[in-house]
Amino acid sequence: MTLSHPDLVKLALPKGRMQDGVLSLLADAGIRVRVDERGYRPSVSLEHFDAKILKPQNIVGMLHAGARDIGFAGADWVAELGADLVELVDTRLDPVRIVAAAPEELLVDGHLPAASGRPLVVASEYEALTRRWIAQRGLDATFLRSYGATEVLPPEDADVIVDNTASGSTLRANHLAIVEELMQSSTRLFAHPRSLDEPKRRQRIEDFAMLLRSVLEARQRVILEVNVAAADLERLVAILPCMRQPTIARLHGEDAYAVKAAVPQRDLPKLIPLLRATGGSDIIVSRLSQIVP
Repeated sequence: MTLSHPDLVKLALPKGRMQDGVLSLLADAGIRVRVDERGYRPSVSLEHFDAKILKPQNIVGMLHAGARDIGFAGADWVAELGADLVELVDTRLDPVRIVAAAPEELLVDGHLPAASGRPLVVASEYEALTRRWIAQRGLDATFLRSYGATEVLPPEDADVIVDNTASGSTLRANHLAIVEELMQSSTRLFAHPRSLDEPKRRQRIEDFAMLLRSVLEARQRVILEVNVAAADLERLVAILPCMRQPTIARLHGEDAYAVKAAVPQRDLPKLIPLLRATGGSDIIVSRLSQIVP
């Protein structure tokens, strides 16, 4: 299989911190990725797929240019590079916020001062996002391009930074306070718009995205099974947050039922005691692999 086939899907996989999460997601979807010795041209257990491992920023550029059909990248770099792409799946992996932050002593009631006597210096790896933010806020500021470790620049070399943060701990460790959130980002699957024009390629891309969504949905839910007396059945069913309707089967030789439903995992701490209080017993919770609506 070569790149000349019009229905071939050219997939870009991320290098670096995103890679483990993406490969785990693919594995849970039953898609095996085998990395070669050089680590840049892995084999994928899907027919008509050609994969290459690239840095996330390069993936955005390759997708925008049409050199790759689909690929995983951060939404922040798609916004930064202004790429015209179609978002297919938000994996919710590697969630970060892009924020503006400054030393606490510079702020007035948590805000940047209206006037400081000189232009503020705003440092960031995100030039386009930062310049847009400066313009939108009407700040008297100049932009300073950084190349990593942006948080160490204030207060001597920059007044404000625009950077990504997951927990804010690095900012706090450098005595920086968040001034404003510019956007939220995560690892997402994007496609070049024209890659969806060819019917066979589009179908393969849509099937690929469906498999990922099925795993992501399953990660949010569990199968809950509970037995309940007939007299309490309707009250118990009424409190179950299931996808559609629960599966109900009569227990052999008893005036009771077994109830089964896929419920949000986050609800379990409140739901299980409530089920017990509503007459539920013999509660079993099982993990899911995939959910395809």
